[in-house]
Amino acid sequence: MFLRACLVALLLASPVRGEIKSVPNSQAEVQLSYAPLVKAAAPAVVNIYTSKTVRTRSISPLFNDPFFRRFFGDAFKNVPQGGQKKKVQNSLGSGVIVDATGVIVTNYHVIEGADDIKVVLNDRREFEAKILGSDERTDLAILQVKTDGVMLPTLNLGDSDNLEVGDIVLAIGNPFGVGQTVTSGIVSALARTHVGITDYSFFIQTDAAINPGNSGGALVDMHGNLIGVNSAIYSKGGGSNGIGFAIPANMVRSVLSGVSKTGKVVRPWLGASGQTVTQDIASSLRLSRPTGVLIDKIYPDGPADQAGIKRGDVVLKMDGYEINDPEALRFRLATLSLGDQTIFDILRRGKARQITFTAVPPVDKPAADETALSGHHPFDGAVVVNMSPALNDEKGWDTMAQGVAIDKIRRGSTAHRLRFRPADQITGVNGIEVKAVRDLVRILHEREGYQGDWRIGIIRNGKRQELRFRG
Repeated sequence: MFLRACLVALLLASPVRGEIKSVPNSQAEVQLSYAPLVKAAAPAVVNIYTSKTVRTRSISPLFNDPFFRRFFGDAFKNVPQGGQKKKVQNSLGSGVIVDATGVIVTNYHVIEGADDIKVVLNDRREFEAKILGSDERTDLAILQVKTDGVMLPTLNLGDSDNLEVGDIVLAIGNPFGVGQTVTSGIVSALARTHVGITDYSFFIQTDAAINPGNSGGALVDMHGNLIGVNSAIYSKGGGSNGIGFAIPANMVRSVLSGVSKTGKVVRPWLGASGQTVTQDIASSLRLSRPTGVLIDKIYPDGPADQAGIKRGDVVLKMDGYEINDPEALRFRLATLSLGDQTIFDILRRGKARQITFTAVPPVDKPAADETALSGHHPFDGAVVVNMSPALNDEKGWDTMAQGVAIDKIRRGSTAHRLRFRPADQITGVNGIEVKAVRDLVRILHEREGYQGDWRIGIIRNGKRQELRFRG
């Protein structure tokens, strides 16, 4: 506690990053409290209560009777009986007011599927909320409450890139529904990119106690700025184990900007992909240590291609921030607004150079040409589309992929029974290459009534496979 109090004193005494930090000079500095900071920040953190109606099958009470089960066991436990019952599920989370007119940021998983959303402020005022926009891939959602002109308390968005490991932070939320709670800790790690919680993993890790109900709450720095939105914990039993993850404020800012302008988030598109530079790759490139992303694919005439990035380039930095893996590169790009320019520091054939890159949205060409397939063939019941960077980004598919993919599958259809999956990319049928939906439609039409075997080439989860079916 003494060390923590010392650090608080240092941060409060030196609010500007980069200033020289020193030990406390008096007992008063050692005894500094978080209370003034909490009083300023807590009113902007809200409790969010959601409800949604789910349908469940009603089962005859007879099947749950112990006497009946004594003779028949669980043989009938999965047998649907009667109609369906409606059941209301309630859940809770937290949120942060980021605009005095009633704009609130929270986690997507807090409001997912909700029919009703109620927001309760720290002073017990209650508001009904509507969803302005949401982004499942970053696990963020933006809500709006009607305040009738009353201005609400807010938290300012800080610059999460200014955080350092060891900085003190506060987590404010509603754990387990007990009411608003404040916990303190330090930043344990930055740029956690392999957590597996969202598509754009780049989390702030903290040991401030975060529990169920804290989701969507505020991670606050010692200057009272919102520097993260608490999103998840690492836990085997559901409680806090000192490993919590927060979405950086810079990603929150990007999602807020996108939702306020267009109602949805449109992210910049690189038009290139690469792999993490390992020790072996670093040695072959004569790098002093493993760092950067080795570009191995370039989308023809895409933004990276137009900017002059080439296969074999190693992206070392973006706007001065070090890039250590593809996830970090995706995160940095996602925090840009469309039209922004950024500088890539790259290594090409042993020589360092800089490339100016302009953030543009993914293109929507070729047209999707969504087509439902039916007939006596393996794709009966599948809906297929032409892949494009824009469609792929919307679906969460690889934006570099080109060709034809399965978008949806009708339950109980031939395609469903043969275990095709949405996002399967179809590359060929019986040795004939498939490049567009029209190619697949033509091939299936020419084989109307075909009784022979089928050989289907697909790419699933990045791996090429050939599926064989008897006619």
